[in-house]
Amino acid sequence: MTDQPRFLADTKRDSLRARIEAAERRNDNRSLADSAREAAKAAADYTRANPLTVIGGALAVGLAIGLLTRPGRRVARRVVGSASGAVSGAAASTVSGVKGVAARGGSQIGMMLGEAAMAYIITLVDDALETARTGQNRAGEIGDAAGAQARRLRTGAADAVDSAAATSRKLAQSTRGTAERIVRDLKRKTKG
Repeated sequence: MTDQPRFLADTKRDSLRARIEAAERRNDNRSLADSAREAAKAAADYTRANPLTVIGGALAVGLAIGLLTRPGRRVARRVVGSASGAVSGAAASTVSGVKGVAARGGSQIGMMLGEAAMAYIITLVDDALETARTGQNRAGEIGDAAGAQARRLRTGAADAVDSAAATSRKLAQSTRGTAERIVRDLKRKTKG
């Protein structure tokens, strides 16, 4: 009984090894251009099959990259501020519309339900805007932290370059001094 599973495992392993070797041979025979064409074709096929996913992904990546830059954060602040003003204006006009309907003969319960619904919607919108502001601030903090880290790395790299240059100069001076001594010694020995 123990030979049966081992035989199956060996067979599967040999089959997998043969498939891997065949794939490696195909890859060796393919040029880089063929691989690029296949990747482009696969990307185009995926884009045709899922256009909204690709567009959404591109927008999300563009937004994320934009928020990491200082001008992008400024634009986002203005957009959030404008959206906040627009939502507040729309909410105020909706509340006045609900009150107008109630004043024209709507029931007291209908007016209360409308105002409660509007209050709930306004709360949801305010929460969404606050979440957007928080996300924007976090993105700004991440961008600032990334900038600070890049400055620290640049300073560290400059220090390392300066140190390497100083070490190289010292080594060159030392080598030159040693070479001069050797030449003097050789001249003295050949003359004397």
